[in-house]
Amino acid sequence: MAKVLIVDDSESQLFALTKIVEGAGHEVITAENGEEGVEKAIAEVPDLILMDVVMPGLNGFQATRKISKDKATAHVPVIFVTTKDQETDRIWGMRQGASAYITKPVDKGVLLDAMNKALNA
Repeated sequence: MAKVLIVDDSESQLFALTKIVEGAGHEVITAENGEEGVEKAIAEVPDLILMDVVMPGLNGFQATRKISKDKATAHVPVIFVTTKDQETDRIWGMRQGASAYITKPVDKGVLLDAMNKALNA
C-alpha cells in the first residue's frame, strides 16, 4: 500500500481519483491547490503524487518544480493528471520531472498502470 497525494482544485476530480486510488488499496491525502500540494508533499512525504496542472495560484508545473527541487521530496514520483492535452504541455510536464502525463477524462487502467510503474521504478 502506497501513500498517494492527489492535488486538484476540482472536488469532483478529487473524489473520482480518490475512489480509483483507494480502490487499488492505497492511502490517499488530498490538496486543493498547488501551494497546499507542496506543503503536504513536504509534511507527509507521500510515495506518489497525482498532480493537476490548471489550478489557481501555483499551477501544477510550478508545484512539481518545487517538489522536485526540495531534498525531502525530490525522490517522490509525480504523475500529471490534467485536461491540458497538447503535445507541448506533455513535453513541458515531463521536463518538470514528471514520471507520467495522463489526460482527463482519466482511464482507470491507464492511471493504475502509470502508478504501478512509478511506484516500482
